[in-house]
Amino acid sequence: MVLGGKGEPLDVGRATRTIPPAIRRAVVARDIGCIHPGCDAPAAWCDVHRVIHWVEYGPTALTNLVLLCGRHHWNIHHTDWRITFIQGIPHLIPPAIIDPDQIPRRNTLHDLPTFPDG
Repeated sequence: MVLGGKGEPLDVGRATRTIPPAIRRAVVARDIGCIHPGCDAPAAWCDVHRVIHWVEYGPTALTNLVLLCGRHHWNIHHTDWRITFIQGIPHLIPPAIIDPDQIPRRNTLHDLPTFPDG
């Protein structure tokens, strides 16, 4: 088990299929809302999706979990979109029919605003 700064679990390996509240809070803090590019669904409307499913030995860990709204969760399970992490940030890779180069994309709508110094 990997613990966060306050002792909350952030990785429980395969010990449990359910997502502990502390891990969901960590996923929400990172993703803020649905990770699908252009989707503005907030975290409250999203499910926690496992990139590698639990039955395929995917861990219950922040590095294997993302937020997806119902529509995009369905798309991930029924189309050829794929998820990858680049520098710890989830990106989606579109099917070749949408993007022949299959360039990873991320949702920038949930990025926190930056303010100029001063």
